[in-house]
Amino acid sequence: MSRVSIAPLQPVAPGPQQLNQSRFLPANRRRLSAPGIRTFLAIADLWSLDESQRLLILGSPARSTFHKWAKTAREHGELTLDVDTLTRISAILGIHQALGILHGSEREAVAWLRSSHAATIFGGRTPLDLVTAGAQDGLMAARRFLDAARGGLYMEPVEALDQHFQPYRDQDLVIE
Repeated sequence: MSRVSIAPLQPVAPGPQQLNQSRFLPANRRRLSAPGIRTFLAIADLWSLDESQRLLILGSPARSTFHKWAKTAREHGELTLDVDTLTRISAILGIHQALGILHGSEREAVAWLRSSHAATIFGGRTPLDLVTAGAQDGLMAARRFLDAARGGLYMEPVEALDQHFQPYRDQDLVIE
C-alpha cells in the first residue's frame, strides 16, 4: 500500500465581507426611517427640490404616502420605510456629504448640482437630472462619481475619447 502525503492547507485570504442582513430587519429600518426622512427633507429644501423631484428620488411613492411620511417624521413619530426607500435616502446623504467636502459652500455645491457637466455619466446634463431621474441606479451613480472625486480618482473627460459619445435615449433601449 502506498502512502499519500497531503500538504497542510494554506490559509485562504478572506473573501468579500458579507452584508449584515440585520440591517434590513424592521427594527433597524424603523430606527432609521424618521431621522432619514427628516434629513432628506432638509437636504431637499437646501437643494430647492420641488415635490415631483422629491417623489422621484424616493422611488415615486404616492403623494399622500410621502406627505404622511413627512408629517410623521416631523412629529418624531414612528414609521418603517422599505429597504429601497432607505437606500435612496442613504444615497442622498452620501451625495450631500461629498458635496460638502468637495465644495467650499452650500451655494457652490448646489450650483454644481444644477450645472451641466461634461463627464460621460452626465452626458452634458446636470447631476441633478441624474439624481432626480427616478432610478436608484442614477442616485448611486452620482454618489459613486462624487465619492471617486472625493477620493482623488476623478478625471476630466478625455476629449479624444468622449467627443463622439452620444448618451443612450429611451428609444435606443430594447427590452425583449
